[in-house]
Amino acid sequence: MSPSPLISAAELHDLFEMGRAPVVLDIRFTLQTGSDRAGYEAGHIPTAQFVDLDADLAAPPDHGSGASRNDPNHRGRHPLPDAETFVAAMRSAGVSDDSSVVVYDAGPATAAARAWWLLRYYGHADVRVLDGGLNQWIAEGFALGTEPSIVAAGSFTARSSLARVLDVDDVLEFAQNNILLDARAPERFRGEVEPVDPVAGHIPGAVNRPTTENVDADGRFLAPEVLDGTFGGLVPEGKDVAVYCGSGVTAAHQILALELAGIDAALYPGSWSGWITDPARPRA
Repeated sequence: MSPSPLISAAELHDLFEMGRAPVVLDIRFTLQTGSDRAGYEAGHIPTAQFVDLDADLAAPPDHGSGASRNDPNHRGRHPLPDAETFVAAMRSAGVSDDSSVVVYDAGPATAAARAWWLLRYYGHADVRVLDGGLNQWIAEGFALGTEPSIVAAGSFTARSSLARVLDVDDVLEFAQNNILLDARAPERFRGEVEPVDPVAGHIPGAVNRPTTENVDADGRFLAPEVLDGTFGGLVPEGKDVAVYCGSGVTAAHQILALELAGIDAALYPGSWSGWITDPARPRA
């Protein structure tokens, strides 16, 4: 059985106590205000390095053009970063190829899951998400640090990918023959409201499954057997699964929940914000 992609606050604290602290990355971010460096500076898990989601875990919005306009890695609000950018960010944060890495945000891991997924996308298997995030660390009574942590540069390299992507050209056919999950709120999926993107709606054939249903009231992931029961009703046996959201960030949270349920899923990186960049693509 594969190790869990999650780690509890108590387990992480024990690693510190035993002198086996992993590389810890703070990925605090909100859709409304962006990357939260100020929150990190006000208090973070000791030794944690701040990683800017907008700058380090994404390329500039819509930076693809011409021949790359249909590349799912280069469209939308949070395109995937290229290898050079991501490798530099990980090395700066002290990550090496043999590092054990723990990523967290304030909770419930919607941003941290993006870092988890990208590390796997670039070949790093030893990465876990702090279940419940910083809120859970604080709830357990563990100390915060306020001083910047100085770390030696890591030697991280991009290796064979451990994560799958769904190309934009394959999205419609995939939705017809498999299960394409839309991880946004139901009202956004239905097109009743759209607070972020210029066009409302969803990709034809997609099935709505909000990421908010992955966690409990404390922002911790539901038990694997509960998630398995939930996703089991959406994913018939023999069907492949892919996930999208607004910009490819919270969809990683859904992929993490699916992994806990024992289901492997791909990411459509461009997600809704990338899909609507071409007016010829259908919308429901």
